[in-house]
Amino acid sequence: MNEKQTSDIKAVIFDMDGVLLDTETISWRNWEDAAKEFGISNINKANSKCMGANRADIIAILKQLYGNNFDSLAFLNRTSELFDITEKKEGIPLMPHVIKALDYLSEKYILSLASSTRKARVHRQLADCKIIQYFKTITCGDQVEHSKPDPEIYLKACQSIGLKPEECAAVEDSYNGIKSAHAAGLYTIMVPDKMQPDETIRPLCNKIISSLAEIEKIL
Repeated sequence: MNEKQTSDIKAVIFDMDGVLLDTETISWRNWEDAAKEFGISNINKANSKCMGANRADIIAILKQLYGNNFDSLAFLNRTSELFDITEKKEGIPLMPHVIKALDYLSEKYILSLASSTRKARVHRQLADCKIIQYFKTITCGDQVEHSKPDPEIYLKACQSIGLKPEECAAVEDSYNGIKSAHAAGLYTIMVPDKMQPDETIRPLCNKIISSLAEIEKIL
């Protein structure tokens, strides 16, 4: 891991899916169901590559994996349909210790959000889960040209709160998210969800914690 001081940090920028909301569990199930319908295999590998990316980049990744003739848009639309059905039926649970962490951090730092998910969905889900009020600004996947692992979304999120990247910490669960925040110059905190950090990701993380309950020890 990369050692770096936290004394200059003035803001904490959160990813949403898999960090604040337990959407990844639902999403992985939906992708598996859609894969059966579309007759494709190795969908967990595809999902891992797509975690943290926006729709445009996911479509491109799926075509790389399954060929130019694969209808990536139709597949992605189907996963969204299945997700919406599950969300309406079951709701979306918060990840462990979210409220405690947000209450603690909001007393000390500006809180912002950088999610590759589309703006309308992000705002609706944060509002439904009653945590939208914690965030000063929200930057979403359809507001940037290139999604994570490109640094654009984190650079834009820092600009939205008027701070330099080195004055901000990022809280992420995915490889693409950590790569994005690191490339932008933020202090990176990984809270692994579906993917544990490997030898390529560990050097990009300033801290790795098992849950948000541990964030008080860092910030």
